[in-house]
Amino acid sequence: MADTWVIVGLGNPGPRYEATRHNIGQMVVDELAARRSEAFRAHKANARVAETWLRPGGPKLVLAKPNSFMNVSGGPAAGLARFYDVDPERVVVVHDELDIPFDTVKLKTGGGHGGHNGVRDVAKALGTPEFPRVRVGIGRPVGRQDPADWVLDPFGATERQTLPILISDAADAVEMLVEEGLVAAQQRFHAPRA
Repeated sequence: MADTWVIVGLGNPGPRYEATRHNIGQMVVDELAARRSEAFRAHKANARVAETWLRPGGPKLVLAKPNSFMNVSGGPAAGLARFYDVDPERVVVVHDELDIPFDTVKLKTGGGHGGHNGVRDVAKALGTPEFPRVRVGIGRPVGRQDPADWVLDPFGATERQTLPILISDAADAVEMLVEEGLVAAQQRFHAPRA
């Protein structure tokens, strides 16, 4: 399908993980669906999917939340790419990023996985790391907390105050990436805030 994009929000399934830092990718995909009043439904690629459009007459968006755990997100992502006949450069992966400060959005295509097992698994399943990523900063834990525990904790009270803005910014970044391309989105979202 010529102008179809698969937008995969990484996270873990079930209520235990819904509000955790690791699930911010799914929160962003939820925001994109809410903006279009779309509901998710089961898909045979082991994901929940909402099919919609960026805007009337614009590119088709397949918003997806894998039903698998984070570390095995690749199967659903690759399955959706095959089902919708989408090349990896049109599979946008939205995920949490420890090495970016909280309340920051960065975009890139390709490169390493930075220790993110979900991104690693998607690259392996797609057979290439050359797919666009919207990286949503969650920052690193202060003190000695293990990052593996940090990502599975809910956002703190102070973070929750800005979280809706961060999710909205990341959703804007996905839309701009699809509409105007990676460079335009990077120029907007990588610029220092005024």
